[in-house]
Amino acid sequence: MLLAFICFFLLFLQDWVFLTRFCFLTDFGRLDFRFHGPCALPCASYSGLSPSRCCQNILLYFDDSSQWPAVYKTPDKDCYQKEAVLRPENNQVINLTTRYTWSGCVVEGDEDEEVLSCVGGRSFRSVRERWWYIALSKCGGDGLQLEYEMKLTNGQSFWTQHFSADQFGILETNITFLVIFFMVFLLSCYFAYNLKGRQLLHTTYKMFMTAAGLEVLSLLFHCVYWGLYATDGVGTGSLKLLGKFLFSVSFLVFLLMLILLGKGFTVTRARISHSGSVKLSVYMTVYTITYVVLFIYEAEFFDPGEVLYAYDSPAGYGLMGLQLVAYVWFCYAVLVSLKHYPEKQPFYVPFFTTYTLWFFAVPVMALIANFGIPRWAREKIVNGIQLGIHLYAHIVFLVRINAEHITFDSKMRFSNINEILCGTCGNIGIVKDSHSFYIFLLFYLVDCFCLDYEAHCLYWMITIVTKWMMNTGNIGGSEVPAGVLR
Repeated sequence: MLLAFICFFLLFLQDWVFLTRFCFLTDFGRLDFRFHGPCALPCASYSGLSPSRCCQNILLYFDDSSQWPAVYKTPDKDCYQKEAVLRPENNQVINLTTRYTWSGCVVEGDEDEEVLSCVGGRSFRSVRERWWYIALSKCGGDGLQLEYEMKLTNGQSFWTQHFSADQFGILETNITFLVIFFMVFLLSCYFAYNLKGRQLLHTTYKMFMTAAGLEVLSLLFHCVYWGLYATDGVGTGSLKLLGKFLFSVSFLVFLLMLILLGKGFTVTRARISHSGSVKLSVYMTVYTITYVVLFIYEAEFFDPGEVLYAYDSPAGYGLMGLQLVAYVWFCYAVLVSLKHYPEKQPFYVPFFTTYTLWFFAVPVMALIANFGIPRWAREKIVNGIQLGIHLYAHIVFLVRINAEHITFDSKMRFSNINEILCGTCGNIGIVKDSHSFYIFLLFYLVDCFCLDYEAHCLYWMITIVTKWMMNTGNIGGSEVPAGVLR
């Protein structure tokens, strides 16, 4: 995780190691450091050795192709070659020695246990916002051993001080979208209250409310994390991780809702067939597992030396691929629904067009960012666009609900109850004994309540009981042959 304030104890056998990166402003970038480690005689006097061979050095690389990309993860280059790309005239090497004034190093302790303590800093000036990569080296030595603290800042403002330049505006953007999404969620609750009063509150709308609520919680945790980060430069990593997790769950719930609507659930029918449910369950399970694996991969193997933000990594490309696979399923579902219910074109054509844009927006945005947006501006731009895309998807859904109720009208409601019951009524005559019938009726009532038709359950229960009694000859003593109702 990228931090603006870093405190570690370092013990490496390597003679060159990457510490952190930061994007500094053109005039206000500042690095303050404190290094504390064992002191050998050559560090104070060199004893005729070159500074790079005897002592530890802070190396400051910038993002030019001849610098950081030329040395990071290049096994064919040794420590000396990695130091050689630095430009002495730019003061890119800080020798941690008492003879190098700008390092601020002094020898502390008694003669038996002398330690070298270096407290200093460096200001950064450049023609544009630039990524700087900080490494530590001790070429030709016996490894690196020291305790260090680094504070990287951009000015003194609360909104910029601890933030890398590529993160400017993320906190303000998240707060803005938190307020907007919270208003969307409240509006959805108002619509839900009205729909429930008219007995039109359906499962897909509840899924939408769940996705919107999770989005609000995700933004809340992100805002708290970035607020703490703005205060101390560290933040609480678990809050950011929880925010990402909730964002992912919100996305998956919204995606499942779109596919269900594409298959006609609550639009042309009130339940999905058994085979369709199995296919959808398998698909979403595989999709979710793959999504979680990529999520864990990003968290565990994110390399700040190479990757600047989530979609600039193999895991990011994997997530984009998953979204395109989901779009294929979405297209298939919508086309099948249109084939069987062509009269639903007025709903499905704008629905398909609107959410096709949503499916492609994030992958296209990420590709444009990776190849068309400056590296120091990608994270903040992508964060804003991604939140805007999600807001677009939620608002469009709300507008469609308010304007057309996604055909949650009485015709669909009663026709689909009849569709559900056709199999039920068709099998009533087969249930001959009372024990089996009561079990059958119990399962129907559970199904009825799960589909949000509570107000109609009594009516249909009486209908089913009456038809069963007629089929089994239990009304008025008449003998009616048991059989399948027509």
